[in-house]
Amino acid sequence: MTGENFELTICRTIRAPRSAVWAAWSEREHFEKWWIPEPIKCKTIKMDLKPGGGFETQMSEDGGLTFMPHLEGCFLEIVPKERIVFTTALTESWRPFDPWLALTAIITMEDKGKDTKYMARVLHKNQEESCKHQEMGFEEGWGTTIEQLGKMAATLVDSYPAV
Repeated sequence: MTGENFELTICRTIRAPRSAVWAAWSEREHFEKWWIPEPIKCKTIKMDLKPGGGFETQMSEDGGLTFMPHLEGCFLEIVPKERIVFTTALTESWRPFDPWLALTAIITMEDKGKDTKYMARVLHKNQEESCKHQEMGFEEGWGTTIEQLGKMAATLVDSYPAV
């Protein structure tokens, strides 16, 4: 709908260069350590970082003994070290999907001195879905994962220095 805003946005400064933030996002062994708020564990089933590539994670609240679905989707756009766009309305190879919460996330990363400006815009199909996501704890959940992303990226600075 034109003029409607069913969007939730969160923006943070991460104390690490964009190359380290990108590595934390794009490399499975790092990604699993920050994607879901601790102490919940994350397992990455699919992470094919290309348009049409699958994206699927599972979570475990019992220390990794039993994993259950968390998120399944499709990457729409990948611009290395700058932008990641994914949706839960499609799965791998652009196949339509009917998730419990349909969203499109637009993740951007920009240099901010030696740090990274990280923004997540999450688009929903209607006000009800946006409110549902907000009530589920969008700010706290996404805020926590971005904080965890920052901690992970900080450990990667020596391997992925600013360019």
